[in-house]
Amino acid sequence: MKTIFFDFNGTILDDVDLCYDILNKMLAESGKAKITKERYKDIFTFPIIEYYKKAGLTFEKKSFEEYSHDFIDIYQPSSLNCPLNEGVKETLVNLHSKGYRLVCLSASQIDNLKEQLNHFKIDGYFDAILGINNVYAKSKVDIGLNYVKEMNIDPSTTIMIGDTLHDYEVAKEMGISCILYDNGHQSRKVLEAANIKIVSTFKEFYNLITKEGCN
Repeated sequence: MKTIFFDFNGTILDDVDLCYDILNKMLAESGKAKITKERYKDIFTFPIIEYYKKAGLTFEKKSFEEYSHDFIDIYQPSSLNCPLNEGVKETLVNLHSKGYRLVCLSASQIDNLKEQLNHFKIDGYFDAILGINNVYAKSKVDIGLNYVKEMNIDPSTTIMIGDTLHDYEVAKEMGISCILYDNGHQSRKVLEAANIKIVSTFKEFYNLITKEGCN
């Protein structure tokens, strides 16, 4: 069975504008200059604290943990009003019907992630939903590796689709292939550093997976 790991934020869910708006709100409240969306896509990275620093946030008056909770308080309810990226649901439906094992692997807090997937009525297409148990968005490598070992998954028939270099790094750590999607949180210019296949649509991704036997 071929396995496909899907990142959630920016890959499945089109939440870039929401995250960008929340960041600028936090910057304004901290007396810092707002940034452009182009700048946002050029500096977004993991761990999240590093991207906050690049955006201009400092932590003298408010800790990273406080910013993280502030972000989630706004983000989680608002995210339910975001659209899915174009073609995502159709891709999930079609891959699921073809017998692929589909796994959602995210740095999101697991209960929040399950709420979102359920709200958009796509949770049923996933064989597993994997997230973290806090809101600080640390690495998801261990979660993915543990699942691969637990399910005895063959890395040579496994691929990840994500929208950041972090997804590529996670896939590399897991020993699996990766395809990057350029309409998420990082610009194509940033993604090109990985020197791997980049797609702009889920139709393109689906065709790669099913017609070319990409694994």
